Amino acid sequence: MEAGPDLERPAELGARDGLTRAAGTRRKERQAGEETEPRAGDRAVSRLWHITLRVSGARAPLQEVRRGLEQLAHDHPFLLTSRYADDHAEIRYWEEARDLHDAAAVALRLWGEHRSTARLPPWEIVGLEVIDRETYHQRIAEGYGPPPATPVGVHPF
Repeated sequence: MEAGPDLERPAELGARDGLTRAAGTRRKERQAGEETEPRAGDRAVSRLWHITLRVSGARAPLQEVRRGLEQLAHDHPFLLTSRYADDHAEIRYWEEARDLHDAAAVALRLWGEHRSTARLPPWEIVGLEVIDRETYHQRIAEGYGPPPATPVGVHPF
């Protein structure tokens, strides 16, 4: 699933979630967190979902794991950060989707669809968290959420 034309990845992260807004007709609605019913001829309104995907399996050489995750980051433009060890990894990114079910379905397909092209280890998905943008920021503000995804990139645990 591609992000809409009104989202772009900044050259340098300045926003709390790693995304900036470009001009778009739905910009004000999404910034206000409003959900609107689709009008005739409109596509369904998408929302941003913070995804944390955890995978695990047999040990693999660290250099190969890193290279595969770097390729995944190249293939998936909204990848924020990946952490890895020789037998597990965690991938965090933003996904644009109509609802939680769509966001989870895309996230669950991510590893399998990119595993061969990015030459990722044959690990299985062992964890998935999908939260909306508002919940993500609420957790951060209250001090119990995941730390903001900085530095962006691929890093060892």
